[in-house]
Amino acid sequence: MADRSGVAPFALAPVVVVTGHYGVGKTNFALNLALGAAAAGCEVTLADMDVVNPYFRSSEYAGVLEERGVRLIAPVFGGAGTSLDVPSLTGAVVPAIEAAYAAAAERAGVSEGEGAASDTVPRRIVVIDAGGDDAGATALARFAPAIRAGAAAVLYVVNERRNLTQTPAEALAVLAEIQETCGLAATGVVNNTHLQGETTFEQVAASVPFAQAVAAAAKLPLVCTTVPMSAIRRETAGSGALAAIPDGYPVEVLVAPPWA
Repeated sequence: MADRSGVAPFALAPVVVVTGHYGVGKTNFALNLALGAAAAGCEVTLADMDVVNPYFRSSEYAGVLEERGVRLIAPVFGGAGTSLDVPSLTGAVVPAIEAAYAAAAERAGVSEGEGAASDTVPRRIVVIDAGGDDAGATALARFAPAIRAGAAAVLYVVNERRNLTQTPAEALAVLAEIQETCGLAATGVVNNTHLQGETTFEQVAASVPFAQAVAAAAKLPLVCTTVPMSAIRRETAGSGALAAIPDGYPVEVLVAPPWA
């Protein structure tokens, strides 16, 4: 059986869209999802759709993704160290989405067959790291028809410590703008409250009521709360401390600001 360590505490859809306000930590969350799914034996593609912000892009981590078996689809001219902001995406995104849905349908068909096991069909997952706010959602809108063709998850990431989303009302306003622009409805909320390397376990735990309020107001489930592994190692007795946080998801902090 494949190692499930590092896998998110919720079932991954064939296509997972990660969206939210600028700076809430979407890219780090998307990277952890992709790497965890690959470690569990899935065929994973990570599509970097952030063609707005030259920093904090998934494509900056191409080496790590390739090393761990994750295929990367990046904006044209996007690459490590570049500051070029070119709103161009390759034609590989839609075929990847279609392949993930086709694999899911095949797995479902095999699992219904007599004496057959769905694990005989490779599971394909596409994680889409969308740009921030409605500006980033504009690029995502181009692929909305393909995404809506199957059972996609659209996860809205919130960070109580991020400016302009520190109240449920502010977070809901940003969500409304994103949904209207991209033409996709969110299916869940992710609590990714952090203060970069200064994040403490207590701060994460204290942010849960905020995330629950956002989810309740949006009439969506709160699918998980991320907890930096650094905080767990530094301040607690290990992963058992996650029991205090509903659907706690330990993540590695892979994304660092360029000035760090």
